[in-house]
Order: sequence, then C-alpha cells, then structure tokens
Amino acid sequence: MHFMSQLGKLTSTVKRAAEDAGFELCGVAPTSHAPELDHFPPWIASGRAGEMKYLEARDDRGDLKRASLARVAPWARSVVVCAINYNTAQPYSTEFDNGSSSNASRGWISRYAWGREDYHQAVLRRLRQVEDALRRAAEAEVSSESAAEIVTRSYVDTGPIVERVVAKYAGVGWIGKNTCIINQKKGSWLFLGVILTSLELEPDLPAPDRCGTCTRCIEACPTDALVAPYQLDSNLCISYLTIEKRGEIPEEMRTGMGRHVFGCDICQDVCPWNRKAPATSAPEFASRPEMVNPALDWLAEISEEEFRTTFRASPVRRAKRSGLRRNAVIAAGNSGGFKFLPLLEKLSSDEDQTVAATARWAREKISDREENKEEQ
Repeated sequence: MHFMSQLGKLTSTVKRAAEDAGFELCGVAPTSHAPELDHFPPWIASGRAGEMKYLEARDDRGDLKRASLARVAPWARSVVVCAINYNTAQPYSTEFDNGSSSNASRGWISRYAWGREDYHQAVLRRLRQVEDALRRAAEAEVSSESAAEIVTRSYVDTGPIVERVVAKYAGVGWIGKNTCIINQKKGSWLFLGVILTSLELEPDLPAPDRCGTCTRCIEACPTDALVAPYQLDSNLCISYLTIEKRGEIPEEMRTGMGRHVFGCDICQDVCPWNRKAPATSAPEFASRPEMVNPALDWLAEISEEEFRTTFRASPVRRAKRSGLRRNAVIAAGNSGGFKFLPLLEKLSSDEDQTVAATARWAREKISDREENKEEQ
C-alpha cells in the first residue's frame, strides 16, 4: 500500500479525531530508533526497575521489547500519541504536607488516582474513537483488499512502548528532569495513550527541552530517587514503594515517604511549568472527596469488602489492600501523632504480617518522639 499521497489528509483526520475525543494534545512520531531507548537496557540491568518485572519483557531473541519498537512491531510506520489533562483544582501535596496539625492524621493519594474512573479505561475509550476514525479515513481511500492490510493497535500503559519517548518525538512535550512528559502550556499532569499503525503519517517535530538549569524536582525529592537529571531509581521512588513494592518496605526508606499512601506528586508539584497548569474538563477525572487526603486510621483498618467497593474503579487497586494498609501505617508513624498509638498497638498483632511488623515500627517511632519531647 502506498499512502504517501494521503499523508497530510490522514494526519489531519487523526488530530481532529483526537480533539473530538477530548484529548488536548495529539502528535505523530516516526518509528525510527530513538537514542533515549539506548539507556533502557542498562537501566534495567542496574536493577533500577525494582520489582517491576513487566518492564523486563523480552522478545524471542531475548532482547528487551521496550528497547526497540522496530523489533516488536516491524509493521508499524507511525505512532500517534494523544494526551489528556487530569489536573484538578485542588491544593498540591507540597501545600498539604506543610506541618499543619489539621492534616497530620490524613494521607496523600496521588493526583492521577482521584478520578471516578480508572484512567486506563477512560483514556482507552477515547483512544479507540481516534483509532476508529483513522481506520475509516484510511479505508475510504483504498481498495477493500488493501484495507484488510491496515494494522492499528491502541495502548494505555500496556504496550511494549516507552510512552514518554514517543511522546517527545510526537511533539507532545519534552522529557523533564523528573522523567515526566512536560508540555509548555499544559504542564505535566498528562495521561498518554498511543496508537501504533501501519499507516504512514506526517511526523511532528520533537519537543525542545525547556527544563534549562532548573533542578527543583531533584532537590525536592525526599528519598533522592532522582539520582541525576533525567535518571530515576525506582527503588527509591515513593510512587514505586507505595504502589509496586510488595511486602515490607526497607526501614531506611520509610521516613522519607512522609504521609504518602499511594503514589507521589512532589516532583511535579514543584515544577515551574505546573504553576499555571489548567484544570481538566474531563468528568472522569474530577476528584472524589474520599480520595483527597483520606484519614489514615480508616485506611489502616479498611476491610476487604470496603477496599473493593471504594477502589473498584480506581488505580489504587494496584497497591492491593495489604499494601495500602502498610502505607497508611507508615504514614501514621511519620505523622508523629500520639493518637495513633492505640491503633498501632492493635495492628502490631494483625494477621497480615507485613502490616503487623510495620505497625511495630510506627509505634516505636511515635513513642521515641514522645519520650524525646518529655526529656527536652
């Protein structure tokens, strides 16, 4: 098939479809090798992916799938990248975690998980609209035999793709020093969806890096997870620890987690490009009250049934009930709140051994703080 004559027309169609579907940004990246992907295998080999084994998926040759789009999807000629804003008109975590006594008994759930629907489904549903519009437009220009050869695949965090890399080359934004995609007008509160296609589309220019000399994200990270500009060690990242890490969290990492119970927004909260980031207009991402600054004692003792009911349509499910309770216990210990001691005493013999061990640590942490106060 030869679609070059329709290149501009199809590209315009897909961008118009993205706008109609509610995406704020849309661009097209070529499938040629991106130099940023050369850093992926060494990053995996160094163990900086932690326990996220899905990032280590390999092809039949034993090569990392995410390191080369050309190898895992040799049929692909273009990548359509769509982005939708999920920011809400709520205070940032850096404003919440300011030592205020009114906040001391509450935890922090990452902004992206506040919505009424899991973003994977919300973004994929919109992405399917774009994919369908692209296929219809392309099929209208060719014979039925050629139409059968058109291939498209839509992904939202599920494909063998490093989304932020293709987003850069699609002109959606640059990869910031905090490793997030940042757009000059929209900031970094963006969900990404990608469509791989066998169609040849007109590529956009890569987005220029506008981080400049700023290092606020690196300096603000309480666990030093940003080991250098553009380099993240997942093992030290609060988002990884609260979401992906199973079992007990190393003691030396707990204090730096503050009162984060699911994810972390600090490196985005301090980013100057987010100062004027607009609020989303997508109803799926409007914040649910129970997700913003939830009570730690509630989370620490949440039942299996209540966990399923409350987080049925939420990314928080990924942490699992055990992980969420563990995180709430750590946050309680970090709060220094004397009022949590009876709860932590009770949880010290919890049937979940991870929760029990973490509760004993938190109880001792608060008790030691109270003893130090009395001695002063």
